[in-house]
Amino acid sequence: MRKWLVTGVMVVLAVGSSACASKKYVNTRVSEVNDKVTNLSTSVEETQERVRQNEKRIGEVDQKADAVGQKADAAGRAASDAKTAADAAAAKAAAVEAASRKLVYEVVLSEDKARFDRGKAMLTDDAKAELDALIETLQSDPRNVYLEIEGHTDATGSAEYNHQLGAERAEAVKRYLYESHSIPLHKMNVISYGETKPIAPNDKRDGRSQNRRVVVRVVA
Repeated sequence: MRKWLVTGVMVVLAVGSSACASKKYVNTRVSEVNDKVTNLSTSVEETQERVRQNEKRIGEVDQKADAVGQKADAAGRAASDAKTAADAAAAKAAAVEAASRKLVYEVVLSEDKARFDRGKAMLTDDAKAELDALIETLQSDPRNVYLEIEGHTDATGSAEYNHQLGAERAEAVKRYLYESHSIPLHKMNVISYGETKPIAPNDKRDGRSQNRRVVVRVVA
């Protein structure tokens, strides 16, 4: 009987010790989990705070960028307005200067002299001889003159094409005067009138021939 009693007590002690050990283990694990949860919560809060700070800085950068963009747009508009005003002033000055000039004489390189075939802008030897004579006249009567070189065409083709062709014909004259006689470029101005200023009807061959020309106006 005593033996059984001792055995029962030992079993109870063993079970009690095992229960205490399990409870302690569970408490330890729970504590570890709680610590991890606490650390994780702290990390999440810190991350959220960093995100808020970054969003704030991004917002500030966006505001500054918008302000810079607005200033750049304003500066661009101001520059455009200034350029427009400068162009208008230059055009006005050029008009005043042109009005103050007087025509000394002019040379017309017409079809019989320049032989500007349809769609062509090359100078013939006859045209070059006319320009050489012009330079001799200028040298014999030295004065501060300015050359206005006008390019003209007949009405064959589109207006845009004729404007370009007239410019090419006038440029051919300007190039020859510069390369062959060293006339300063700033003393010559080129303008194309294309088909807009005919001197003869364009519905006839002879009229179209007369309209293909370059006019060199000498003004002082």
